[in-house]
Amino acid sequence: MRGRRNFLQGLFVLSTSASIAGVPMPVCAQSAHNASVTQMRLERGDDGVYLNANVDFQLPALIQEVLDKGIAIHFVAEADVYRERWYWTDRRVAQAMRQVRLAYQPLTRRWRVNAVPNSGSAGLGVQLNQNFDGLEDALDSIKRIGRLRLGEVGDIPEDATHLVTFRFRLDTSQLPRPFQLGVVGLADWDISVERSARLAVEKSL
Repeated sequence: MRGRRNFLQGLFVLSTSASIAGVPMPVCAQSAHNASVTQMRLERGDDGVYLNANVDFQLPALIQEVLDKGIAIHFVAEADVYRERWYWTDRRVAQAMRQVRLAYQPLTRRWRVNAVPNSGSAGLGVQLNQNFDGLEDALDSIKRIGRLRLGEVGDIPEDATHLVTFRFRLDTSQLPRPFQLGVVGLADWDISVERSARLAVEKSL
């Protein structure tokens, strides 16, 4: 516990001292871990309309070091569906959010992923917990945004295309307070992407 606290304090002091001295902190190139959305698909199920999306990003070594210390990180996936109107601004007809927590468990040497919809979204509020032997497997599960529930079938008709905006980001506001102050402006902690596309609702396979 003391080692973790010293690690937090050390990072905060290091980042603060560098900022005051005008010395740039060493960071990875933005292109090394810049996120991208590789796939988006609207799907109709028996109980609602879902978004499936795939995200690609690289986790910087600095964040991996933080995870190895037993400190969890959080990701947020959000989606909005708009009905386009030529005579007025587009109207949002559905929205959803999913929060994902990634943590390393030193005692078992396994990785744990917790995913839960936001209480204000159209999701059912069921939390999903998974354990993985390796970090890459855990990250692969996070990069696949499966069945993000947007709303009822009647809310998103099948006979039209819909403007869907999808966002994915690393949520640094969930970090311990010393980290929130220490990571401000560091490119390593800026993992985010937004993509909009016109999609038709497809039937579940």
